[in-house]
Amino acid sequence: MATTTPSPRGANRSLARTCRRGAILLLLSASAAMHAETSAPPTVELRLQNHLFEPSEIHIPAHTKVRLLIHNLDSTLEEFESWDLNRKKIIFGNHSATVFIGPLAPGTYRFFGEFNPKTALGRLVVQ
Repeated sequence: MATTTPSPRGANRSLARTCRRGAILLLLSASAAMHAETSAPPTVELRLQNHLFEPSEIHIPAHTKVRLLIHNLDSTLEEFESWDLNRKKIIFGNHSATVFIGPLAPGTYRFFGEFNPKTALGRLVVQ
């Protein structure tokens, strides 16, 4: 039986192919990471203190996804809720939470604190 040994030339080609594939994957990964960093949605901060949202009215651009960062400065928990936005998020006292909203059509969207609905009121105005 004759045995064949792989030629060094064939091994070099295989190694070169593997290196090219690895380089392409690395470039694609780097490109995706850079794109993710540049396309992060803008952040709008909202504070909840003494069972009041501050500011009580937020303005954002139409057709844009926005990261709403809510800081609950009270010692009690609150539930950020909006029927208009179809969002609900429990935020423990002295903690923060993130809610993503949009992209939205122009209009006014109401939100409130579930546990203090008479005082924790706000509006999101999309222009």
